[in-house]
Amino acid sequence: MAGAVDGVGAVLEATGVSVEIDGAELLPETSVTLTRGACVAVRGPNGAGKTTLLRVLAGRMRPNRGRAELFGRRLDERDREVRRHIAALIEPPTLYPDLTVRDQLALVEAAWEGEAEGAAWHGFGSGAIDRFGIAALATRFPNELSSGQRQLVSLAVTFARPASALLLDEPEQRLDPDRRSLVAEAVLEARDGGAAVAFASHDAELVARVAGSDVLVGGASSA
Repeated sequence: MAGAVDGVGAVLEATGVSVEIDGAELLPETSVTLTRGACVAVRGPNGAGKTTLLRVLAGRMRPNRGRAELFGRRLDERDREVRRHIAALIEPPTLYPDLTVRDQLALVEAAWEGEAEGAAWHGFGSGAIDRFGIAALATRFPNELSSGQRQLVSLAVTFARPASALLLDEPEQRLDPDRRSLVAEAVLEARDGGAAVAFASHDAELVARVAGSDVLVGGASSA
């Protein structure tokens, strides 16, 4: 998979994927293609399967039908190459209770040191603390954060590492308009840096600002 990001083809591609568990349809048949430097909004009503689609694209859930691939290779998050190229904020990331916000970011930066060469986008590194306006929280521990502050830290942790694809589930949740603007700026920088981005959101302003296309869960993509 090394060097795959040099091409102009699909980074992530789901073709006719659907998920069903115990007779319940979690994701109707859906197709989407993510290419370098593109941002796709995942749309649909609550319960339509937007989060499930993002989990499939992250390799965290295997579809019952269809195929999901990263650079033409079947997705499985247990594959280190898959984890190396995909940064996802779908569920809240694990934050170590005895590490400060600054320490959390330093740990992420150290963990992915040396991996940036193979990724489309190098990430913000420890600079994510400034990009998301949380420098004042640098010495706080996770239990000292409000829900909105924790969301900003979760975003910073996700954007700190290198990646070829960014998958975000309602990244604007629990944030005020000013903080949502920081999210938009970060997404645009990652996109313009070469990352493929897909995100689910109910914020029409955020979608209009950063998405170049969308996919309706169970429907067709539109330009």
